[in-house]
Amino acid sequence: MEAVAVLVFALLVISQMASPVSALSLNYYDQTCPKLESAVTEAVKKATMNDNTVPAALLRMHFHDCFIRGCDASVLLASKGTNQAEKDGPPNISLHAFYVIDNAKKAVEALCPGVVSCADILALAARDAVALSGGPTWDVPKGRKDGRISKASETRQLPPPTFNISQLKQSFSQRGLSLEDLVALSGGHTLGFAHCSSFQNRIHSFNATLDVDPTLNPSFGNSLRSVCPAHNKVKNAGATMDSSATTFDNVYYKLLLQGKSLFTSDQALLSTRKSMNLVSKFASSQEMFEKAFVKSMIKMSSISGGQEIRLDCKVVR
Repeated sequence: MEAVAVLVFALLVISQMASPVSALSLNYYDQTCPKLESAVTEAVKKATMNDNTVPAALLRMHFHDCFIRGCDASVLLASKGTNQAEKDGPPNISLHAFYVIDNAKKAVEALCPGVVSCADILALAARDAVALSGGPTWDVPKGRKDGRISKASETRQLPPPTFNISQLKQSFSQRGLSLEDLVALSGGHTLGFAHCSSFQNRIHSFNATLDVDPTLNPSFGNSLRSVCPAHNKVKNAGATMDSSATTFDNVYYKLLLQGKSLFTSDQALLSTRKSMNLVSKFASSQEMFEKAFVKSMIKMSSISGGQEIRLDCKVVR
């Protein structure tokens, strides 16, 4: 998954900041839509069978949703008239697999019309994406509402993958997320692919005296430079986030310790003792990583946002 998945821009306007939802409940739809979760899982499973990039796309989509105005499905809204929506903001241009959420929503509407929010469907789909990739599963608290506002300009709150550790810590703390949440959620980079532009700064003209970031493993750096030359013209050129990019595991952390991470923001996790200790812990134990990831995902996906239930995830009623 590309690096802007789990980060928040530091310059958040306080009035736009969201807080954890207190009304979320594990049994929110037990009476009103008991077959909700199986319908969403089926949609994600069907799409994944046809395209193994879907899980990474859904996980990233959920992160990007939650970090702009909370988890309110505003990332799903289409641009309309003069308003450019979030999905058309520069950091979100490469988001894909929106059709999976649309298909899940149609299936859910057929079962229980007007009951389930798009935001809850996206949160469930992100959970299923992890589980279907060999990762953990968990009970998702539900009861989110959908937002009415979606602005491409606000995607500037999603930082570039060039943040250092102090910027990352500040960004997460503004969302009520801790350093452990930061390191655990960064593990979402175990899934997916990154375009050259996301890590170009580490492999070409790194600084005034060095072309390549010296923290990069030399052979790894050379392989990235061969795929992503200085004046790359191949639109979809890039690299997988780790060597098992369709499997949810702790390889991301193991490679990070070997100097084989793609982003400045990944490497930043090794720049303080506390964050490096967490990286080492997760690299040594997939069980500890999964436990931390689930805890942090539930925390992050509980950031509040919207006010209504959308019948179509792409448009406001």
